[in-house]
Amino acid sequence: MTCGSRLKLRGRYRPTKPLARGGFGRTYIAVDEDRLNTFCVIKQLLPQDDGSDVTEGSYDKTISLFYQEATQLSKLGEHPHIPTLFAFFEEEGRLYLVQEYVDGQTLWHEMERTGAFGEAKIREILVQLLPVLRYVHQNNVVHRDITPVNILRRNRDGKLMLIDFGVSKQLTKTALAEPGTKVGTMGYAPLEQLRSGQAYPASDIYSLGVTCLQLLTNTRPDVLFDPMKGWRWREYLEAEQISVSPRLGAILDKMTQERLRDRYQSVDEIIRDFKTPTSRPQTGRRRPAKQRQTAVAEGQPYTPVSRTNSPPPNASLPPTHLDAPPSQQPRRSMPPPPPKPSSLTPVPSGRTFPTSNSRFKEITPISHRPPLPKTRGWHCSYTLPALTSLVSCVAVHELPHKPQSLSPNLRTSALPWIVGGGLDNTVFVWNLQTGQLQYALDRHRRPVNAVAISPDGQVLASGGDDATVKLWNLQSGELIESLGGHLRGVTSLAFSADGACLISGSKDRTLQIWTPGQSETTGVLKTPSGSIKAIALSSDSRWLVSGGLDNKIYVWSLGDRQLVHTLTGHLGSVLSVAISPDSQFLASGSKDRTIKVWNLVSGTEVCTLANHLWDVNDVAFGLNQDMLVSASSDKTIKIWSIQGRRVCDTLSGHMGAVHGIAVARRSGAIVSGSWDKTIKIWCWHQ
Repeated sequence: MTCGSRLKLRGRYRPTKPLARGGFGRTYIAVDEDRLNTFCVIKQLLPQDDGSDVTEGSYDKTISLFYQEATQLSKLGEHPHIPTLFAFFEEEGRLYLVQEYVDGQTLWHEMERTGAFGEAKIREILVQLLPVLRYVHQNNVVHRDITPVNILRRNRDGKLMLIDFGVSKQLTKTALAEPGTKVGTMGYAPLEQLRSGQAYPASDIYSLGVTCLQLLTNTRPDVLFDPMKGWRWREYLEAEQISVSPRLGAILDKMTQERLRDRYQSVDEIIRDFKTPTSRPQTGRRRPAKQRQTAVAEGQPYTPVSRTNSPPPNASLPPTHLDAPPSQQPRRSMPPPPPKPSSLTPVPSGRTFPTSNSRFKEITPISHRPPLPKTRGWHCSYTLPALTSLVSCVAVHELPHKPQSLSPNLRTSALPWIVGGGLDNTVFVWNLQTGQLQYALDRHRRPVNAVAISPDGQVLASGGDDATVKLWNLQSGELIESLGGHLRGVTSLAFSADGACLISGSKDRTLQIWTPGQSETTGVLKTPSGSIKAIALSSDSRWLVSGGLDNKIYVWSLGDRQLVHTLTGHLGSVLSVAISPDSQFLASGSKDRTIKVWNLVSGTEVCTLANHLWDVNDVAFGLNQDMLVSASSDKTIKIWSIQGRRVCDTLSGHMGAVHGIAVARRSGAIVSGSWDKTIKIWCWHQ
């Protein structure tokens, strides 16, 4: 599961396929060899890899909480509509949960495929899930994260499953009296849960109600809710000439009341209202197109129900729609485990990928130029296909002049090199002039977190969880040097504008300054607290900025290596930082789903930008001072106007969390890397 770990847990559970990796661990599909190779899901928790100092006491506390949560899951797993917990244990310093494998599709994916749900399907959801939710609450547990992504429709019988109790909370007098942990999904969680962390049965009822509203309208909760007017879901349905029965409407209204006391306090109250005798429910219906046109002509508002949705943030965490394993899907076989690949795998232009490693043979070159878009705006020009790993970071290098290329009209000609780092310990180097994967560099022993290219395009730097910085010859793919000064994983890298120094940030809370050609660090800066997640270096090499798990941003004067500013304001870990080309402004992206823009010289906050539904993993300034680009776990890339404090465009197309972006200064292209195992190139078309 990780380097040095056993390939079989407890002598019976054998992981076969990684599914996801998040802040608290990893998820795998596995087989239980003691149960006739029954498929299961393994969740591996990594308490000692959360970026903080782990003492003996805190580690023991983590184990205690793990067993407490597992006990709750064990009780809940006895219900046929909740995945069964098979085992929980500690082995070799790792904590594990083994759960039932459920082959199915989330309601989010079902909505994306079929569109908005009708009243009959909403009633079906409530009829199936209300008894499940009552069972959960009777066992003194609140789910705290009910969304369309956490409701699964089982393939074998169409029944609904309530999944992902990773943030569930036990309902005890002590727990309710203590300040809570603010968890849940923005838009779906009620105010009492987001503000104070308090969660009640009525909190789950609210989340289920919001889920029903989204499925009924195919519109995100943040769009459906107006801070001044409240929920506007009826307006959206009326615009589409769709109606619901008064009884269902009244139930949904009461489920989604903002004030806790105005909501249903128990599932039994909802079931009672469902059983109250009333007239036959109206079936959702749509008026003919002619009537809709008449309504518009008469001045009545008509806006089609939005079909553009962003999934709840946790959609990019452990997958909720798992492909059936090989034995269950004979047509989709998985290749046998490959041999250890060579450290350098060149791909000459125009020839078959010459490697004995089977996992790289599926990586195909770009074979043709995509058709020109017909509309003005941002478009995905290329998708670098079928990488073998989740992409955690990207970097680009441009040529000073534009030679002939695959797509001169889409302005990617100045991007000969695109680099991506993967969670399979590999650095991928693409040559866009040939459309080929040029190198697959695999000398890291742990996942690659950061990549950077020197300004002259000669040196590629990569940093990984193996605590090393590796320097490569970008033209030949040869390893130049491996720098080993950090004590923990390297999370970020930045070259100075003149290429005279390289800065690395690490989970060990240090910033190390390297001079190319020297194997020893020339300086070390240590942050007061918190592992470092991101760094940025100004174009004039005057300012060095770092952000990390303590929610703070540190601004250093690189000349005298003194801490100048400590910027506070984010409510979650700072995952990304970027400095404007004129070195006047700083942008920071956070786990709190916001972006903050700061005056770099004075250290004052300029504005806060909020539109993402989940973590902001990366930020970058665009071609001008007003343009900012952000990447998020909500699978989108957003283009912002800083002066206008607004989103100018949202780039959708990735099927997983977007963790890395890079902006090409000369061509204007945006390169994005995602956990969907692809790298996309986005260009502006006039």
